[in-house]
Amino acid sequence: MVSMATSICATVNCFSFSSGRKASLLIPKACLPTASNTTIPTNILSSNPDRRSGNYKPPTWHFDYIQSIDNHYAGDNYTKRFNKLKKEMRKKMIAEGEELEKLELTDNLQRLGLSYHFKEEILEILRSIHQEIQESSKVVVGEYSLYATALKFKLLREHGFDISPDAMLNNFTDEDGNLKESVCKDIKGLLQLYEASFLSTETENTLKIATRLTESQLKSYLAHDNDQYYSADSLTATLVHHALEHPRHWMMVRLETRWYIDIYERMPNASPLLLELAKLDFNIVQATHQEELRNVSRWWKSTCLAEKLPFSRDRLPESFFWGVGMAVDPRHGYCRRMVAKLMAMVSAIDDIYDIYGSYDELELFTDAVERWDIKAMEQLPEYMKVMYLALFNSINEMAYETLKEQGINVLPYLTKAWADLCKAYLREAKWYYEGYKPTLQEYMGNAWMSITMPMILIHAFCFITKSITKEALESLRKYPDVIRLSSTIFRFADDLATSSDELERGDVLKSIQCYMNEKGASEDEAREHIKSLIKENWELMNRALMENSQFSEAFVEMIKDFVRTAQCMYLHGDGHGIQTTEIKTGIFKVLFEPITISNPLGPTC
Repeated sequence: MVSMATSICATVNCFSFSSGRKASLLIPKACLPTASNTTIPTNILSSNPDRRSGNYKPPTWHFDYIQSIDNHYAGDNYTKRFNKLKKEMRKKMIAEGEELEKLELTDNLQRLGLSYHFKEEILEILRSIHQEIQESSKVVVGEYSLYATALKFKLLREHGFDISPDAMLNNFTDEDGNLKESVCKDIKGLLQLYEASFLSTETENTLKIATRLTESQLKSYLAHDNDQYYSADSLTATLVHHALEHPRHWMMVRLETRWYIDIYERMPNASPLLLELAKLDFNIVQATHQEELRNVSRWWKSTCLAEKLPFSRDRLPESFFWGVGMAVDPRHGYCRRMVAKLMAMVSAIDDIYDIYGSYDELELFTDAVERWDIKAMEQLPEYMKVMYLALFNSINEMAYETLKEQGINVLPYLTKAWADLCKAYLREAKWYYEGYKPTLQEYMGNAWMSITMPMILIHAFCFITKSITKEALESLRKYPDVIRLSSTIFRFADDLATSSDELERGDVLKSIQCYMNEKGASEDEAREHIKSLIKENWELMNRALMENSQFSEAFVEMIKDFVRTAQCMYLHGDGHGIQTTEIKTGIFKVLFEPITISNPLGPTC
C-alpha cells in the first residue's frame, strides 16, 4: 500500500480519457501508470451478450439545468429580513404564556424547520416543564387532555428528557384496555398520541398498545369522515392521512418541512410571523443547497463516470438529496457535498456488482479495494479502472482534508468501510451466480452491510465531528448497535420498494423472498412481516439512541435522519434508481422550487 504522504498529499493531475475530455483527479505522481497502459478506449464496455442491464432512465435534472439555477434568496437582504423576524420570534418565546401554548409553538417550530434557530429557548421551555413534573410528583397526564399529554410526552422524549409513558394510557383507557369513548372522539388527541407512540422502545408496551389503538381509531375516522359523530374537516383529515402514511418520527425533515408549511398556512390560527419566518428560512437554505449542488455536479461531470459506465444510474441530484436529508443543519454543507459524492460513486459500484460485472471481475475489484493500492488497478478490466481510480482519489482526498484539519489519519477506517461493503456485495453476487437461497437471518447478516449505510456513516462522522478521537473511530470500526439497527431499517425499506424490479433484472433474493421461502408465506404476508420488523428495529434503535454515550448529538441526529431519508426515498417505490413521481416531486420542491412569498423583504422595502 502506498504511504499516506504519497497517496493523499499527491499533486493534482489530469487523467486523460480518449474522449478528449479531462477530469481533475488526484493521482500520486510516484505511482502514475505509464502512458502505454493508461489509455481507456471510448468503448470500454464489453460486448459480452451475458452482461445484464438495469435499463435505467436518463437523469431528470441535467448538468446545464443545475448550473443555470439562479435563486435570489441567496442575497443579504433576505437574510437581514429573516434575522429581524427571528428577533421578534425570540421575544415571543421568552414572554409568559400558557404551557400548552408554548408546547404548540415548539412543535410548530420543529415541523416548520425552524427549531435549529431556537435551540436554547426550546430547551429552556422543556426544562421548565420537566422540572415542574418532577417537583409536583404527579403523573404526566394529570388533569390534562389527551392532546396536551401526548404532545408534552413527545416533545420531552424527543429532546432526551427522562419521561415515562406508563401512566399515559391508563388515564385514557377502560378496564379492558380499550380507549374510552370520550377519547375516541378526540381526533386531535388521538393523532398526537399516535405520533408519540413511535418514540417507544422495545419494552414500553403502553406505547405499543397506543400505536395499535390510535391507528384503528384514526383509520375509522378517515373511513367515516362524513359521519356527524366524527365531524371531520378537510385539514384534520389531511393531517391524519399524512401521519398514517408515514409517522413524523420516520419522516425526512426537509420533506416534512416543505409539506407542513403549506398545511400551516391553511390553519385558521396560523401565526403570520411564524409563517413568514418559515418561508424565508426554507428559501434561504434552499439557495445554499443549490450552490452546493452546483459544486458537486461539476465534480460529477469531471469524473466522466456517467459516460464511461452507461449501464449504471446517473443520479447526481438524488445523491445530493440523500445529503440534504442526512445533514439537515445548514452549517454542514461540506458533509452534504461529500455524502453526495459517496452516494453517486456507490450507485455506480453497486450496479457493477448487481448488473454488469462477471463474478471473476467482481473478485478482482473487491481485492483491489481491500489492497487500496494504485497498482491494484492494473489487474482490473478497462471499464473498472475508471471507477477504481475515481474512488481511490476521492476517498484519499477526503482523508487528506481530515488530516489537514484535525491531524488524524482516518484513511484506514474509510478504506476498511469500503472493503467491508465490497465484500458484502461480492457475497451477494456469489449467491446469485450459485442460485443460492439464504434464510432471512443469513441474508440480513450480510444485507445490513450491503445497504451502504455503515460506510456512509463512518465517512459522515469524519465530516462533522469537530474533535475526532481514535477511540470513537475504533468504536465505529466495530459497527455499534445504532449503526447495525439503522442499516437494518434502511435495508428493509429498500427491499420493500425495489425487490421486484431487482429480481426481474437478475439479483439475489431479498428479505421478502427469503421469508417467503423460509416460511411458505405469501408475498403480502412477507411484506407485512418486514413492515413489523421495521417497527421493532426502530424501537430498538430508539433505546440505543437514548443510551448513546460515545457519539455527539449532531452525529446521532445524522444517523436518525439518514434512516428517515431512506424510508421516504423508498416509501412509494424506488425513488433513487427508477425515480418515482412522488420522490421527483419531493426533490423538485426541496431543491429547486422556492416557496412563494408575497412580500419577502417586508412592508418597508
